[in-house]
Amino acid sequence: MTSDATGRLADELMRFFRVGARIKGMLNAGDLGAETSALMLLFPLRHLGPLRVTDLAEVKHADPSTISRQAAQLVKAGLARREADPADGRASRLAITESGHTACARLHEARHALLSEALSDWPAERVAAFAGLFEEFNSSVEALLRSDPAVPARENA
Repeated sequence: MTSDATGRLADELMRFFRVGARIKGMLNAGDLGAETSALMLLFPLRHLGPLRVTDLAEVKHADPSTISRQAAQLVKAGLARREADPADGRASRLAITESGHTACARLHEARHALLSEALSDWPAERVAAFAGLFEEFNSSVEALLRSDPAVPARENA
């Protein structure tokens, strides 16, 4: 990749990050009782099952104190519950509730509707190509993060 193309990609990523907060505000999933950042914890809980807060922090590449605060929001909203860890009864895990599953479905539908609207003028083959390239890009970045000892394991979310 040429440095011009890399620079252009960096600029476009920054542009995407800038509009990220506005995009979150456009996700019309209704009031689910927690901040968007906390709601994003529901997805790994749905896919991976109950997790300790420290394990959830590893998955999200975030500080455990941040995840703990967000987890408390989910529990208060009834979207997750704390349960004893079968491997260590002194520890607890966070598990998604039925209401949490419903919230995940609402968030997924809202995100899909928003992306469908944004890409409505794109030909289907371009959407598919973009999705494949974006997946490849994300995999490359994740591999870099796993392999570089200079990159901290956790970041503040």
